[in-house]
Amino acid sequence: MSETPRRPAVSTRYELLAVVALLAVPIAVVPAATGDPTLVSLWGLINTGVRSSATGLHLYPVWTYFADQPRSFGALPASIRAWPLSVGFHLCAAASAGSGVAFGREDRRVTGGLLLLAAFASLWVGVGLAERFGVGTASGWFTVLPLGAVATATVVTVVYRTDLRSVFVRP
Repeated sequence: MSETPRRPAVSTRYELLAVVALLAVPIAVVPAATGDPTLVSLWGLINTGVRSSATGLHLYPVWTYFADQPRSFGALPASIRAWPLSVGFHLCAAASAGSGVAFGREDRRVTGGLLLLAAFASLWVGVGLAERFGVGTASGWFTVLPLGAVATATVVTVVYRTDLRSVFVRP
C-alpha cells in the first residue's frame, strides 16, 4: 500500500525563497508613450529609459510617493490606497514563512491566506492603473500587465493550495 507524501508542517527553505522572491516582482508594468515602461513595485515606481540617469532608471519610493501627495490618503483612488495593503500582506506572509523555516512554527494556511490577500490587493492596484492608462481604448485590459498578482497567485496555487483547501474542505 503506497502512502501519499505528507506536506511539511511548515514552509521549506525553497517555499520561503519563493515567497521572498515575490517582494521583487513588480505589481504592474505601465507602458509609456515613449516606449519606456514604468514598473510599479511594492517599494515604489521605477521609471525606465531616464536619460539623465547613469543606469537609465529613476526610483521613486512608495513612502515618498505618499508623503509628496497633496491629497489626503482618503482622497486617493481606492486602487492606490490598496498599494500599502499589498506591501503589508506580502511582508506578513514572508514573516510567516520565515518563522516556519527559522523556528518551526507556522500555520501554512495563514501564509497562503496572506499571499492570497496580497494577490487581490496587487490585482486591485493593477486594475486601477489599467482604468487610468488604457482600459476602454483599443489596447484594452492588457495595457497594464498585473505581474505581481499573477506571480503571487501562482505561488499560492503551487505551494499553498492544499493547505488553503483544508480550510474549506473537511477530511
